[in-house]
Amino acid sequence: MDLSNPAQNNEARSAKQIFILSGQSNMAGRGGVDRHTKQWDGVVPPESSPDASKIIRLSAQLDWEVAREPLHHDIDTKKTCGVCPGMSFANAVKERVGVIGLVPCAVGGTAIKEWARGTHLYENMVKRAKAAVHGGGEIKAVLWYQGESDTSSQEDVESYKENMETLICNVRADLNLPSLPLIQVAIASGDAKYLEKIREYTERN
Repeated sequence: MDLSNPAQNNEARSAKQIFILSGQSNMAGRGGVDRHTKQWDGVVPPESSPDASKIIRLSAQLDWEVAREPLHHDIDTKKTCGVCPGMSFANAVKERVGVIGLVPCAVGGTAIKEWARGTHLYENMVKRAKAAVHGGGEIKAVLWYQGESDTSSQEDVESYKENMETLICNVRADLNLPSLPLIQVAIASGDAKYLEKIREYTERN
């Protein structure tokens, strides 16, 4: 099946398995982006290659299209986007899952409090998630990669667990999916003084 073909794309949309990609820069994709020039080198590793028969993405205009890096180019528009974990995840599970619909929502440099219910980031994520199921498909999980912006103070660290639990409850309630999994990726960068505490939380949950 070629998802770039409109007729076949419509058929795939009715059976797709949907994954929401959210969080901050590591999910938005900085792979291959030069720290100094802020330019992406354009290199796509094999595990992140596009697959027109299996993997689609929801654009900023809420249209389905063949997914390719950088996945967040029209979402995290104030930063240069490169390779993110979304495509490698999709390629790893596509044979077991079938057609995968990725919904990029991540924005670099954002703290957990900026994803509280009522904020632009949260409401846009929910809006995109709801739009993703129009025409068919099922939301299988939220992939969450965030926490670096909450490692700079003791106050942020202490409130992270509660804020994260509230986010999970709100997403499940607003999408009417009470058992929706939220898969957290353990962070690997941030202020070393508090990094381990945030990482410990993400690894336990």
